[in-house]
Amino acid sequence: MDTPPYARIAGDIKRRIADGRLRPGDRVPSTRQLARDWGVALATATKALALLAQEGVVVAEPRVGTVVAEARGRGARRPEISGPMSGPVSGHDVTRERIVRAAIEIADTAGLSEVTMRGLAERLGMATMSLYRHISGKDDLVLLMVDTAMEDFPLPADQPPGWRAALETTARLQWAAYRRHPWLAGATSLMRPLPSAGLIKHTDWVMAALADTRLDATAKMHLQILVYSYVQGIAANLELERRARAATGLTDEEWLSGQENRMRALSESGHYPAFAQLIHELGDFDLDLDRLFEFGLGPLLDGLARLID
Repeated sequence: MDTPPYARIAGDIKRRIADGRLRPGDRVPSTRQLARDWGVALATATKALALLAQEGVVVAEPRVGTVVAEARGRGARRPEISGPMSGPVSGHDVTRERIVRAAIEIADTAGLSEVTMRGLAERLGMATMSLYRHISGKDDLVLLMVDTAMEDFPLPADQPPGWRAALETTARLQWAAYRRHPWLAGATSLMRPLPSAGLIKHTDWVMAALADTRLDATAKMHLQILVYSYVQGIAANLELERRARAATGLTDEEWLSGQENRMRALSESGHYPAFAQLIHELGDFDLDLDRLFEFGLGPLLDGLARLID
């Protein structure tokens, strides 16, 4: 009996691991790449990676993709989110900064919802109540986390000339912070903003850049919120994807391949001709959030120029 295509693909990846071409922690080809290389459907490529995952050969890593697992079956370079960081320490040796940094590490790996005072204390190897000598509670902790994360991407000491350069600078720095810390985009909302010094610095930066324009105070505030929302809105998908991958074990490409038949049925139903034409013209489209951010930032600033100049 012929070996099924998905099994042949899985066998090839195993051979590449065995002979050292792929090592623990290396990213394996995506479902789309496998489909192209082997001339098979995305569903077949997905089935091959699913088989390897079931056998413990590969593992899905958040914000990385599917990688070769360690020989013992655990994901390569997977950060632990429990247990002491460097052995037990006494409460007076733990600084507020270390507590906040530990909380950020947990959030970066597992999301903001996994940051609890009890889990944080376990990670630091100390009693939970000892944390409250440094942090008043979860709300205080989140505020400190946001400030610290933003401070890792400081605004320049001198503001560039012109409002456009200033707004582009703040947008790019915020995007960099969200890329480093995906949970950050969901830590605050427009309707209930955090009193964060790290975020207010960006508001102050924008207001200074707009000081000599013809805009009134309300228009300036709307403009600042609009730029902030543009960056935050795209960045929110970073954390949403991390959660989805953790819940399903599938990368975005693997999930999309599972929807291929349904999407094809919709496009071929005759009810959505414009959508069908778009799918036909797009071909093999891969959504890249960095490219999307760049694609929209310039036109956004162009549109604001009509209000400002």
